[in-house]
Amino acid sequence: MEKITVQVTDSSKGAILFELLQSLDFVELVSIDEKQTETATDNQAADFFSLAGLWEGRDIQLDTIRQKAWPRQST
Repeated sequence: MEKITVQVTDSSKGAILFELLQSLDFVELVSIDEKQTETATDNQAADFFSLAGLWEGRDIQLDTIRQKAWPRQST
């Protein structure tokens, strides 16, 4: 059995999708989880500000990151 999660932004269109899925004979269970009412933009804004100051006090340079990510290999 496979589980698929779908997030919709418009609840009226979500209701239509819900009815469609219930009518399919190969779909075993359809449920609505109304606990997650936050929009994606709300989550992105919260996540962005929660990372503020993450690199504070660290001496990080772009060249150093590149050298660690892609070390030169001798042939």
